[in-house]
Amino acid sequence: MTEPAPPIRALIAPVTDFQQNCTIVWCTQTNKAAIIDPGGEVPRLLAALKEHNLTLEKIWITHGHTDHAGATAALKAETGVPIEGPHEADIYWIDRMEESGAKLGMTYARAFTPDRWLNDGDRVSLGATEFEVYHCPGHTPGHVVFFHRQARFAQVGDVLFQGSIGRTDFPMGSYDQLIASITGKLWPLGEDVAFVPGHGPMSTFGRERKTNPFVADLALG
Repeated sequence: MTEPAPPIRALIAPVTDFQQNCTIVWCTQTNKAAIIDPGGEVPRLLAALKEHNLTLEKIWITHGHTDHAGATAALKAETGVPIEGPHEADIYWIDRMEESGAKLGMTYARAFTPDRWLNDGDRVSLGATEFEVYHCPGHTPGHVVFFHRQARFAQVGDVLFQGSIGRTDFPMGSYDQLIASITGKLWPLGEDVAFVPGHGPMSTFGRERKTNPFVADLALG
């Protein structure tokens, strides 16, 4: 008996000097793809789509920081596909995209208006499959996480990392909110969930519950 094909596949493509984990995810049934957090390097991302014979259907944004969303406007202009996310609370950061990009040397960064703001409990379609959306504020007020239940896969942006958590010292950041988002929204999804963080290597929620000094069960008491 051959194993059934997984419902989705993912390709991590770190972009910019910040090595932000832009992720290309696609529905294996249709080869329709979404680019999550296009922080930069649009030509390389489009080349990756072509290499894997994928058709771009969506642009998904976890939050409005420039290293994650700086090239969103450029990718939209190039492809015409809709932008979904983040939560509208991140309009503060999106409106300042060009200003913050200039400070970081990302002169291509431009503000954009999502075709769809996302809220907790929303679902986003991709080809013949769909992802669940969780609003996880703390790093930014409008941060969202994309979760594929069948594949046990999540793209968590800068909420959680292997061995660490997102910064909360930016404007409108909140350490208490971030811890509540991780323990209240992510942990219930299951210890077997593998996640792509905004930077660095993948991990699982179970591993972080055991070993992450910021949010391990023992560390939180």
